[in-house]
Amino acid sequence: MDIQHLLGRLEAILLESRRVPGTKMRLVDADRCFQLIDQMVLAIPEEIKKAQRIQQEHDRILAQAKEEADRIRELAREEAAHLADDTAVMSIAQGRAQAIEERARREVERMRAEADNYALETLARLREELDRVTTVVNNGISKLEAEHTERMAASNPTTESEAAT
Repeated sequence: MDIQHLLGRLEAILLESRRVPGTKMRLVDADRCFQLIDQMVLAIPEEIKKAQRIQQEHDRILAQAKEEADRIRELAREEAAHLADDTAVMSIAQGRAQAIEERARREVERMRAEADNYALETLARLREELDRVTTVVNNGISKLEAEHTERMAASNPTTESEAAT
């Protein structure tokens, strides 16, 4: 039985009891009071056990909550470390990417310079070759013109003497 209920019943017995005139004393039914006290003696250990169970449940819930809080804190630490690692990895990757990009830019510039030099050298050689071919062609034309003029003069001797007069 609930200890509160038993205490309420004891209080009711005391309130129902008669007063001894001229004093603060009351006449109570001792048997009824002792029965209630016996029930309280039996109920108190049950109440204590109940309170102990509640306390144990309270302690278990607190331990569970602490364990969950620790687990959440550890997950947060791991996540923060992971994010820090990701940030560090990203910084390293960006640094490497910039270095690779710079190296590629320098390589492109070097290749452009080499290509320009090759094109310049090739065009200069081609110009020399063209100049040589032009000289050969001009010499050939001059020779052919001279031969042609000589043949014309040999086939028309009168034309020259008439031209001389």
